[in-house]
Amino acid sequence: MGGESGSELSGLLLRIADALDRMAPPPAPPVDLHAAPAYRWDASGLTAVPRIDAPETPLLCGIDRQRDAVLSNMRRHAAGSAAHDVLLWGARGTGKSALVRAAVRDAAAHGDIALVQASADSLDSLPRLLAMLNDAGRRFVLFIDDLGFAPGEERTVRQLRSLLEGGVAPRPTNVRLAVTANRRAIVARHAGEQDDPINPRDAVDDALALADRFGLVLGFHAVSQDDYLAIVAAYADAHALHYETADALAWAQRRGARSGRVARQFVTELAGQAGRNLG
Repeated sequence: MGGESGSELSGLLLRIADALDRMAPPPAPPVDLHAAPAYRWDASGLTAVPRIDAPETPLLCGIDRQRDAVLSNMRRHAAGSAAHDVLLWGARGTGKSALVRAAVRDAAAHGDIALVQASADSLDSLPRLLAMLNDAGRRFVLFIDDLGFAPGEERTVRQLRSLLEGGVAPRPTNVRLAVTANRRAIVARHAGEQDDPINPRDAVDDALALADRFGLVLGFHAVSQDDYLAIVAAYADAHALHYETADALAWAQRRGARSGRVARQFVTELAGQAGRNLG
């Protein structure tokens, strides 16, 4: 009896397993790395993005020097020439992320290139992603937005350093990194480090060491009133929207900041009041 019961149980478990296999969705087909202008990388793998959402490059006002440097670098990369990894650091809302997206979209006119955005918590899996991109026969910009490390995350810092330097296995030549951060050092510093009586300079140098791995490092700072109004004018003119300068200044004052993001939000409000869609 015991043998028969055991056989019946085994047969039942096999039937259940077979039923679960039939219920499970089929594995997703491999993503075509030539089919889209952009991709997202996360725990579920690569997902194609049909369009890059970014302002037209002439609308990126007030950051002309940074814009021109990033555009030139991305175009070189798209064309197959030597190009730098890029670190864009500075105040929030000053156009760092928008510039990366716009520059890659612009560079597509100069060669076969795509943007791959990965979250900062996916660094563990990036070597696997790089292996996939290396075999794709296309140029890529690996974009990590809003990167920062808290004290105690030294292992993650080392991962990114290794990613930038390549290690024993060289990094794919068809991939360059673009990283945005709110501070140039990326690595957070303890409040007392500046007052370290032993060697305060060591703490500063260590904090900047990661940034030194990037060939192109550009700072973004809060814009002046004139620059803010120029950004508003560029966005508003592009959509044929009328506004009063006093209203634009009041909008920035209520938000306690002048930036490209605040200017864009003001123009969005203008469009909404006019019953328009910015697209």
